[in-house]
Amino acid sequence: MAIAVKKLKSERFQGHKKWLTEVNYIGQLHHPNLVKLIGYCLEGENRLLVYEFMPKGSLENHLFKRGPQGPQSLSWEIRIKVAIGAARGLCFLHEAKPHVIYLDFKASNILLDAEFNAKISDHGPSKAAAAREYVTTGRVTTKNDVYSFGVLLLELLSGRRAINRTKVGTEQILVNWAKPYLGDKKQLFRIMDTNLKGQYPQKGAYTVATLALKCLSTEAKFRPKMGEVLVTLEQLVNPKMTHFVI
Repeated sequence: MAIAVKKLKSERFQGHKKWLTEVNYIGQLHHPNLVKLIGYCLEGENRLLVYEFMPKGSLENHLFKRGPQGPQSLSWEIRIKVAIGAARGLCFLHEAKPHVIYLDFKASNILLDAEFNAKISDHGPSKAAAAREYVTTGRVTTKNDVYSFGVLLLELLSGRRAINRTKVGTEQILVNWAKPYLGDKKQLFRIMDTNLKGQYPQKGAYTVATLALKCLSTEAKFRPKMGEVLVTLEQLVNPKMTHFVI
């Protein structure tokens, strides 16, 4: 069995007992869309986590990084498949008892198996949140993750990073650049990934765009729950889906 070993940086260390408690809890979280934690090693200052191996690597690599043959372009169907898988994983974490707030949800933490099934990795121990209301108020809720999921949807639509300093002006921040186009069917094409070469359903793209817009609401109370997000995504491939299954 192939495995992946992650060595934690010393600045992430916390109390020995607290770390073991968190790792043991994470090890009890089992879901098809979470990367399985197989075990850990704790010796002196070394802390290692052992996970199942994901052969296709991260979503980040496929969307943004260039390999020997150029960009690893993903079809529209695969992008939706990845979004659904990631949403299922987040739903499970949010519904767990006690629930888990991911806090660092991004493309580099979404790993893909041989069939491009998405699994969330590194779902603990806790990390700093980046959603807007955390920065301004320090409050942390599941709606932090919903905002981050909205950013991910924009990355899947546009093929652009959330922050890209090589761009000019408002284009440096994906949310600021894309938001004005998300609710406009006639202008949405302006943000769509050119690597898709127009091979995507306009209605489906607009559904994802408007969903992203809801997730990115400035006020957390106006963002949907991840269960609602998942239902919307599932309906793109199964119109009869009316409730989420995690």
